[in-house]
Amino acid sequence: MSIVTLVGNPRGGSRTLAVAVRAAEEVARALAARPASGVVAGVAVAETAGPGAPVRGDGGGSSLIDVIDLSGLAGQVFTPEPSAAVEAALDLVLDADVLVVASPTYKGTYTGLLKAFLDRLPHRGLAGKAALPLLVMGDPQHSLAVEVHLRPLLVELGAIVPTPGLVVLESRIPDLDDVVSSWAAQVVPQLPVREGVPV
Repeated sequence: MSIVTLVGNPRGGSRTLAVAVRAAEEVARALAARPASGVVAGVAVAETAGPGAPVRGDGGGSSLIDVIDLSGLAGQVFTPEPSAAVEAALDLVLDADVLVVASPTYKGTYTGLLKAFLDRLPHRGLAGKAALPLLVMGDPQHSLAVEVHLRPLLVELGAIVPTPGLVVLESRIPDLDDVVSSWAAQVVPQLPVREGVPV
């Protein structure tokens, strides 16, 4: 089962990226432990390389988590000219079984960069895929944004979106392992089982 992490923070090397990768790793671990989910030898993480070009690693029999950090693609996402790097990132998203969609909270919702990228997907482009919304935020007053803003966008694109979405307060980042393991324990049982597809 392929897991793709899509990070909509315009700044490279962000806390959002670190949180999203950790959440995806926990989802992969929980999927591997799920009965009839297959066997995972380990988890490899392939991050975007250079100026935003996504890289698909060799997983060597492992569950592979591809990471698309949109900070490296921002200039190309907002231009009308075709971009090979953006197309490669879109292909990774379209090929994913599970998509972890992460953004910092900007003005009470997800970033424009994330929205602009997702707007490039075809109508119902995420149909049949599981999408896990994740927002990182400084103020708990925006905690509903993951359910009120990001979830409806993913549902509109056709994704299956288990509940709850993951909200990570910046003050909880030191406790990230506890936060993501508790969340994964709730959402992974809701993910569709793909028979015959090893994790």
